[in-house]
Amino acid sequence: MIIKTAAELDELVRKALMAAGANERNANRVAEALVSSSLCGVDTHGIHHLPGYVRFAQSGDIVPTAWPEILKEDGTTAQIGGNWTFGHVAAKYGMEVAIEKAKCHNISVVSIVQANHIGRLGEYAEMAVSEGMIGIVWAGGFGEEVPSTVPYGGRKPILSTNPIGMGFPLRDGSQMIIDYATTVVAGSKVPSYKDKNLSLPPNSVVDKDGNPSDDPDAYLQGGFHLPFGGHKGYALMLAVELLGRVFSGADGFAVEDRGGPIFRRSGTTVMAVKADLFQPLSDFTDRAEELANRARSVPPATGFDEVVIPGDLEARTREIRARDGIPVPDPLWERLMEMANSLGIDIS
Repeated sequence: MIIKTAAELDELVRKALMAAGANERNANRVAEALVSSSLCGVDTHGIHHLPGYVRFAQSGDIVPTAWPEILKEDGTTAQIGGNWTFGHVAAKYGMEVAIEKAKCHNISVVSIVQANHIGRLGEYAEMAVSEGMIGIVWAGGFGEEVPSTVPYGGRKPILSTNPIGMGFPLRDGSQMIIDYATTVVAGSKVPSYKDKNLSLPPNSVVDKDGNPSDDPDAYLQGGFHLPFGGHKGYALMLAVELLGRVFSGADGFAVEDRGGPIFRRSGTTVMAVKADLFQPLSDFTDRAEELANRARSVPPATGFDEVVIPGDLEARTREIRARDGIPVPDPLWERLMEMANSLGIDIS
C-alpha cells in the first residue's frame, strides 16, 4: 500500500488532466473532487477514476476545456448543459445555480445534461448544506446503452447503479450526508474490491448466467449488479432513473460522439431547499442534531461497536487521512504510474 498526501494526489490529478488536454480551471475542479473523495474514504469515487478520465479526454468523450451553460431557466428552475465537460465541473455549476435560486425563492430544481461522470453525489449535497439548505441529487441514465443491473426477480440487466444523495444541516456546521447507489455496491467498488483482494458482500452481484456471487471477477467477466433491498431498492432505482434521466431531459441531448455508451444519455437532477423554510434554522438544526444523537446513543447490536449516522464515518476518515495520508492500493498506484508515463509526466 502506498501512502500519499492530499497535496501530492492533487498535483498528480492536475498534471495528468492538463497533459490530456484540460485547461487549468477544469483540472483544478476535478482534482478537488477526486482528492476530497479519497480523503473522506470514498475511494471508489476518488483517484481510482483518473486514468479513465484521461482516456475520455483523449478520445473526445469528454471535452476537457468545455464549460457548462444555462440552457433555460426561470426563478426556481434551470436546465444546465455541460457541453460534455467533466461531470464534476457541470454538477458543481448546477448545484451552485440551484443554491443561488433557492436563496431567492426558498426552493429550486436544476437539471444537468451533456455531462460525464459526476463522482461522489454527497459532495453536491454538502454544498447545499453549507449554505443552510437541504440538498438532494438524483443521477440516472447510465444503463441505457450498457445496462449493468438486473431488476428484482430478473436475470437480464436493464438499468445501472442509479445513485442518490441527500444532505441535511445539523448543529454547529455538522452534516448528515446520505449518498449511495441503489445497487448493493457501487459500480466502481467492484474493481476496488479486486484491488484489495476482497470478496464482495453476499448477494451483491450475479455472474453472466444470473447466479449470485461474491467474486469480483464474476461481475468483471460479464456479470451484473443487484438492487439493494430486493423489491424496495429496485423501486427506488426506477424512481432515480425517472428523476435523473427522464425528468432532466437527458435523452434529448445525447449525441453519438460524446459521453461514451455509459454517459451519453445520463442526466442529473439536483434540488436545493432552505432548511429554515418553515421554522428558524436554529430550530431545524437543533431538532436534527437531537435526532442524530438519539440514533448514536442506541446500544450497539452484536457485532457492532457503535451506531453512527450517515456521514459520520466519512468525517472521521477525512480527519485521519488529512493527518496521516491517503492509502493507495498497489495495483491502483501501478495503473497511475503507467498513465503518468504515457503522458510524459513525473510522479513519485
